[in-house]
Amino acid sequence: MVIRSVRRERRLRTAAVALAAAALLAGCVDDDGDSSGSRAINVLMVDNPQMLEVRKLAAKHFTEETGIEVNFTVLSENEVREEISRHFASPAGPYDVATISNYEVPFYAKNKWLLPLDERAARDEEFDQDDILAPMRKSLTADDGRLYGEPFYGESSFLMYRKDVFAAQGLSMPARPTWKQVADLAAETDGTQPGMKGICLRGQPGWGEVIAPLTTVVNTFGGTWFTKDWKARLTSPAFESATGFYVDLVRKHGQSDAAESGYAECLKDFGKGKTAMWYDSTAAAGSLEAPGSLVRGKIGYAPAPVEKTDHSGWLYTWAWGVRKSSTRPDDAWEFISWASGKEYQRLVGRTSGWANVPAGTRASTYTNPDYRAAAAAFAEATRKSISSADPRNPGVQPRPAIGIQFVGIPEFSDLGTKVSNEISNAIAGAESVEEALRTSQSFAERVAEEYRER
Repeated sequence: MVIRSVRRERRLRTAAVALAAAALLAGCVDDDGDSSGSRAINVLMVDNPQMLEVRKLAAKHFTEETGIEVNFTVLSENEVREEISRHFASPAGPYDVATISNYEVPFYAKNKWLLPLDERAARDEEFDQDDILAPMRKSLTADDGRLYGEPFYGESSFLMYRKDVFAAQGLSMPARPTWKQVADLAAETDGTQPGMKGICLRGQPGWGEVIAPLTTVVNTFGGTWFTKDWKARLTSPAFESATGFYVDLVRKHGQSDAAESGYAECLKDFGKGKTAMWYDSTAAAGSLEAPGSLVRGKIGYAPAPVEKTDHSGWLYTWAWGVRKSSTRPDDAWEFISWASGKEYQRLVGRTSGWANVPAGTRASTYTNPDYRAAAAAFAEATRKSISSADPRNPGVQPRPAIGIQFVGIPEFSDLGTKVSNEISNAIAGAESVEEALRTSQSFAERVAEEYRER
């Protein structure tokens, strides 16, 4: 029996680096810019449970095997983005690696803040770049065709529904539901159990809250934020129709206090049996199917509803990127290769359970019998949702920037937040959809004008 030992290979690489270190002490620097000193890298990452697992496992399972120490800085999502924009722009920034999302990649790459990773990924056969799901690869590839990130965790969106509630009412979920069918089902299930509403949809302000699901509805209704030549289209018939539909649906059959409900609130309501359906992130399924969940085993999973497109699920990933001016690019890649690699997923499966594996990034995850057993209820639905997402062509017309539930430009975080406030006001009944979109159009026009002038 032949056994390929990952640890042995890494020890050999460590020995080779030790020999190189002697040359570095004599004043030599390798071609990739790694200069000598202790082998340590600084990693900035977002504060969530799966990332904290990386920090917990790194010392024993990465540093001991490679000799590379990892200094972690963990911050909230907003703080991480602010810290990256400050330090990745600096040639002397303190971080080598940071968690970035597919939202930032296009303009971080254009600003030359990130190191291209495609050549290193191609050389690292063990990493198996071809195993990364194609939509994830595309979302982390900039317009220059270079790869600038490796995904750690990924998600799309789908429709979750209570199978038992549907059965009791003699209802069935279509294999590929349309939004109009979903609205009819929401009306049918609204009030079927005490305190139960037909559907939960995000209404809370924020470009990552209400704007995320709403934009997928806009896309499949035939709308877009901007045309390819940077004309704002928030008052177009398609955008107005989609927004009016979304607001009307959540006002008629959605959760109470919808204008203040985001992902966390909908997760809580659906998990407590207060809504019959919920359209949101595929990541929610892990919590809903966890031991102790009141709805475990009662949920069905359907594709993101559509109208004019074949698919409409969003795409999001927390990924690893390397600062362009890092002096430890090889060690940085070694860390990424471990943290986003197949062996890391197996390690988490063994130590924390397969349901906790950071999924949504690799095809092999969804053929692994251990993972499929632990995530049987939602694994295949999640894989299909991610695999069908197209971040470059999410609608019916060409777009000026990559993105499904966002527009991949730095101004969108501010623009999306401003527009979200208007949409939330419409959901709360403080203004009409038409009024909300007229105001939003003026915000979008200012952004569009800047890009047309460029």
